[in-house]
Amino acid sequence: MVPDVSFDGGDLDCGNGLLLLIRRHIDPMRSGQVLEILSTESSVEEDLPSWCRLTGNPIVSQSRTGNRRSFLVRKGAGGGGKAGTLLHEAPAAVVQGTSVPPIAPLSVLGIGSWPRPGWMLRAVHDRLEGRLDETAFEETARDAVRLAVEAQLRAGADVVTDGEQRRDSYASFVGGLLENCQLIPLTDLLPYVDDPDKFSEELTALDIPAGEVRHPAVFGPIRRVRPLALHELAWARTLTEKPVKVALPGPYLLTRTLWLECVSEKAYPSREALAEDVVRVLREELQALLASGASLVQFDEPVLTEVVFSGGRATRSFMCGALSAKGAPAAELAFARDLLNRVVAGFPQERTAMHVCRGNWSKDEGVALSGDYRPLLDLLHAVRVGTFFLELCTPRAGELEVLKGLREDCRVGVGVVNPKSDRIETPEEIMVRAEAAIRVFGADRVLLNPDCGFATFADKPLAASSVAEGKLRAIVEAARRLRGG
Repeated sequence: MVPDVSFDGGDLDCGNGLLLLIRRHIDPMRSGQVLEILSTESSVEEDLPSWCRLTGNPIVSQSRTGNRRSFLVRKGAGGGGKAGTLLHEAPAAVVQGTSVPPIAPLSVLGIGSWPRPGWMLRAVHDRLEGRLDETAFEETARDAVRLAVEAQLRAGADVVTDGEQRRDSYASFVGGLLENCQLIPLTDLLPYVDDPDKFSEELTALDIPAGEVRHPAVFGPIRRVRPLALHELAWARTLTEKPVKVALPGPYLLTRTLWLECVSEKAYPSREALAEDVVRVLREELQALLASGASLVQFDEPVLTEVVFSGGRATRSFMCGALSAKGAPAAELAFARDLLNRVVAGFPQERTAMHVCRGNWSKDEGVALSGDYRPLLDLLHAVRVGTFFLELCTPRAGELEVLKGLREDCRVGVGVVNPKSDRIETPEEIMVRAEAAIRVFGADRVLLNPDCGFATFADKPLAASSVAEGKLRAIVEAARRLRGG
């Protein structure tokens, strides 16, 4: 077979630049064309097939002469084309080929993050600052994930997450994995906001460790050159036979976070253009996660409440560290709705979800946003995911009855404990909240969870692991009584 394009990767391995070269050559090619990759690095024989399976670009031939290897790779429909290309064949393949454990009504599960041990937190920083290589970091992370999963299983959770142990935060971690994106301390980006001094004061007032939080900055067209969370799912599934949920930052959240005037505009003419690549990246990851056995993929969009509750004012909250400006609320909500619908289009609705809260970085309830779900109802009706995980435990979230008209074909993950409080709620308190939700939605549509994660930001955990486990155990006990067990 004669390749359409050929290049020599020399002794580069997949983790040290070869995948970037492959992406540079394969992106401009048409679907069906063949790329030849020449290499003298032995590890490529093992690593390249995994990348090809993940991206949908099959190896059609490989040969070896001495230490020189040749791989012929055909660009496939899901192979990551030019900016804006969407997957068309992948959703059907997921529906037909994947069997996963079901999630029953009144199941108990966390939102995503779990408190990290001190040694895991140090490993996160050491890796970000170049003092710890990927192999050592992964070994450390696997031990931390094992502890997080074991804690959830001890509590009796019906669905588990990996606790987001590898992530510096629930959203910005993506910046360290995408091509042409870099994680930078938040303080380094202050010059790009309208009023740096004022913003610095706001961060202090909002109880935000700006010197420790890192923010992604885009310097060129972003590409998914390695998985965002697929490796997290793979390890978690070896630790339990229970359903596994994976949380990803939503497309509106990512677009707001990644777009920085004077930085991103060097790579993209507009935020909308950046959003095209964000959608493509998330579709590729969603396809991989569902095909690999994730029972549920949740897209986090907490910044939606910042849109509606701060209106057109300059009031900030630390929903995601989103430094970019936003437009009028109606336009932003329409933009967010369309982005998420494009990400999930064609995938099984019952295996996708969205999470909304009002901020989860401080135990001080006074710095978080307040307001009921009324301004978001139209968006909730229009977004085609199967489950909404909603903050509902605190008075800041308003009355549950506001959600009474929510689509009947969706489930509601009802927040029944507050991760910001060290007090462990009693099963009786939780039952009162759960029974109210059952009266509104019906038992078949209700799942039970905390309002948000227990450690959204690695450096700012809201709870000790013992508190997180205690709260989850209390929800499990309440669910047992509700089921009549």
